[in-house]
Amino acid sequence: MKKATIALLLICGAVFAQQKGSFTDTRDKKTYKTVKIGKQTWMAENLNYEAEGNKCYDNDPANCTKYGRLYNWQTAMKSCPSGWHLPNDDEWQKLVDIAGGGEAAGASLKATSGWKDDGNGTDEFGFSALPGGYGDSRGNFGNVGGHGRWWSATEYNATSAYGRDMYYSYGNVSRGYIEKSGLFSLRCIQD
Repeated sequence: MKKATIALLLICGAVFAQQKGSFTDTRDKKTYKTVKIGKQTWMAENLNYEAEGNKCYDNDPANCTKYGRLYNWQTAMKSCPSGWHLPNDDEWQKLVDIAGGGEAAGASLKATSGWKDDGNGTDEFGFSALPGGYGDSRGNFGNVGGHGRWWSATEYNATSAYGRDMYYSYGNVSRGYIEKSGLFSLRCIQD
């Protein structure tokens, strides 16, 4: 069952409707918060769907509960539930632009708690970005609580794809390409 609340945001003279809701993933019955920002509906939590090619940070299930799972790119491409997909680079950019542009969007997209050294954001859009850290194919993990990196569906080349980064010590959202074998967080966007 979907529940929804609507708020209006005034950003740089433009009014954006923000609609909060939820949906249940039929594959494992987990319920996720959602938020409509502009014309896009995003998951307001990192995906926590167990599939081959993903891990909990430090192999600790408590980290999956708090931050969601970490996925390699191939797994990320096919892990969103039916009706949702891995956002491409343009879809990410639309979100970043609405949230204040690359230099300021991190502050308004980060959750109000969960970031180390008081690096929390205002979460004014309800996106609630959390720093799930990262992992690699050799079983190494790093920077949970300090760094969030999310996949996009857009490839840079045969071995890398674009993603978005947020850090506890900065208010920006950066764009870069990352090795597809790395393990990073995943947000889905509605089709």
